[in-house]
Amino acid sequence: MLPPMVLFDDEVELDEPALWVRHGAPPVMKRPHRHDDLELNLVHAGRLEYLFGGSSLRVEAGEVALFWGGTPHQLVDPGATPTDVSWVHIPLPRVLSWALPTEHVAVLLHARPVVVPATALVRDVAALFAAWHHDVLDGGYDAVVMLEAHAFVRRVLADVTPDGPEHGPTTAPAPVPQTGAAGRATAMAQFVAEHYRSPITATDVARAVHLSPSHAMTLFKRVVGTTVGTYIARCRVAEAQRLLITSDRTTAEIAHAAGFTAQSSFYETFRQVCGIAPGDYRRSFR
Repeated sequence: MLPPMVLFDDEVELDEPALWVRHGAPPVMKRPHRHDDLELNLVHAGRLEYLFGGSSLRVEAGEVALFWGGTPHQLVDPGATPTDVSWVHIPLPRVLSWALPTEHVAVLLHARPVVVPATALVRDVAALFAAWHHDVLDGGYDAVVMLEAHAFVRRVLADVTPDGPEHGPTTAPAPVPQTGAAGRATAMAQFVAEHYRSPITATDVARAVHLSPSHAMTLFKRVVGTTVGTYIARCRVAEAQRLLITSDRTTAEIAHAAGFTAQSSFYETFRQVCGIAPGDYRRSFR
């Protein structure tokens, strides 16, 4: 059976980890939220407007989006456009048990959705999602649905690499990691997503997963493709981008809210990631 879910509140959370399927209009989100699932969206009509950190993303009709819900994200009201979407949530522990290739795990942790045309996947994605919805409601078919979901996720990720674009495929084979390594890297990314506003360091992240700093740093770089310090900085910059767009706070207030302990560090890191100063970034959206 489907677990209970709050769909139209500020926080969208599953009461317990389970496969979840829904079809209908997108929920209203007053602020970003996060959840520990792999999320799939299929847009049947209209479009989805997402805000991931300070970056906007549009998913058009006929496209499938896939992303890890641990990255704070928010649906933005698309206006008068009627929108019809199929939503699928797959518990992260189940996804990690699939032992996905290293580059696939890295894509999921890169804080940006993968968006592909539904026609590039199976013959009828809408029918597949509808079958999952029916099977989950009926009960007794969870194992079958999970096998199909596993295959579908691998199809979506088959030609995508972490350095490639969110839209469209690139190719670059990489070795398959041990499930434990992927799980530890994901746990570190999750810890950062929950605590980047605090003055955490790479040592704090390593301690959270009970690894030595050197081992944790090596493992994270191998799976995710970047250092823990860079990942923390990207999360903080993404939050600063969001606040620059959506609030009237001063840059000093935003730097503090995003986890930066010094203005100089904020400006330097923001320029490195975005290529412009925070004030110029804000003005470009107004």
